[in-house]
Amino acid sequence: MNLLTANDRDGQYPDSWYAATATPLAPFAPLKGVVRADVCVVGGGYTGLSAALHLAQMDRDVVLIDAQRVGFGASGRNGGQLGSGQRVDQIELERLLGTAHAAQLWEMAEATKSLVKALIKKHEIDCYLRPGVLHAASNARSLREELAYAEHLERVYGYTELETLDKDALQSVCRSPDYLGGVLDRGAAHLHPLRYALGLARAADQAGVRIFEGTMAQQIEERPEKVAVRTDAGAIEAQHVILACNGYLGALNDQVAGHVMPINNFIAATEPLGDRVADVLPRDVAVADDRFVVNYFRLSHDGRLLFGGGESYGYRFPRDIGAVVRKPLSRVFPQLKDIPFDYTWGGTLAITLRRLPYLARPGQRILSASGYSGHGVGNATHAGLLMAQAVAGDAEGFDTMSAIPARRFPGGAALRSPLLVLAMTWYSLRDRLGL
Repeated sequence: MNLLTANDRDGQYPDSWYAATATPLAPFAPLKGVVRADVCVVGGGYTGLSAALHLAQMDRDVVLIDAQRVGFGASGRNGGQLGSGQRVDQIELERLLGTAHAAQLWEMAEATKSLVKALIKKHEIDCYLRPGVLHAASNARSLREELAYAEHLERVYGYTELETLDKDALQSVCRSPDYLGGVLDRGAAHLHPLRYALGLARAADQAGVRIFEGTMAQQIEERPEKVAVRTDAGAIEAQHVILACNGYLGALNDQVAGHVMPINNFIAATEPLGDRVADVLPRDVAVADDRFVVNYFRLSHDGRLLFGGGESYGYRFPRDIGAVVRKPLSRVFPQLKDIPFDYTWGGTLAITLRRLPYLARPGQRILSASGYSGHGVGNATHAGLLMAQAVAGDAEGFDTMSAIPARRFPGGAALRSPLLVLAMTWYSLRDRLGL
């Protein structure tokens, strides 16, 4: 199944609230014929756009291709949360990698947030950037872990942007009966993801990146002195290739495909809440909870609740996405169980077994970054910068990330779909049982 076309109309953004409230760029023409460049970037999401923009600023001649539109994939559909740290917490990273490597990853994650904020400021990207992400706990054990982790971050890493909340204090931030407390991260943020992606694309275009939409990479051939990327109507010959495809990689590279699994997630935008905002989210922060099938939500700039969640057992989007999202929303906010949805949409992201990004060199002249596991607003942007630096000769940051031990999915890409069904069945059962 080609996920680039399985659930969406060719060459069009989904009917999301994001697409309805973004200012689209004029379409970039498809590639025809053979072109040459220093670097070919495959994929027009945060990873590819960041890599292309930074390379152009390093005076590299860059071609970027996307099979659909820039920001078409997860970069234009996600929950818009710019979180702190990695997808895996620092305590687990210390156990897995040792304290020195874990500390490097924390410092890089802090640099990631600064990078996104700096890009938004420098390129005047109007994407409604707002501070604050609440990590909500649905059971007593999870709350104890959240509070202990907040203490660990302050004591070991000197991070003082965390506000711990008991059940009563949480109600002043998020009025859900489903949570017992949580930790508010004032150093994290949330934004309009598609407007951010389009802002990066506009900046890359202005920096001289040659962008081609509607151009699908079909084959990559590495030769001693260059790499050829074959497309449906032409080819790019380059000194380096950057793979920035994430959940839409398909069969383009077997090594990368064996380490990342595409999964779907779903979001609904309610009708404007009006006076009910204060009864849902009194403070304008984003929220993510502790469940394996994470519920994540925030207010839009026009007063809607944007709520993401729900289970997916295959790669086809369900017929009624609203029904999928309404189930967890009704549990989190029973006061909104019957609220109309004005928009519903799905998207495809990618996870890894360790829930850490997979950065690798699948060829001597090929670099890849993907598998952000729901932490991509920052990590994907940063990975693009790291790959640009590596191409330019400074691979220290890229090597730090690629040194994270990566595990292939059992059976590689061929068994990812049945594994997805098994995993979602098991972990959704655990969520329902409160384990």
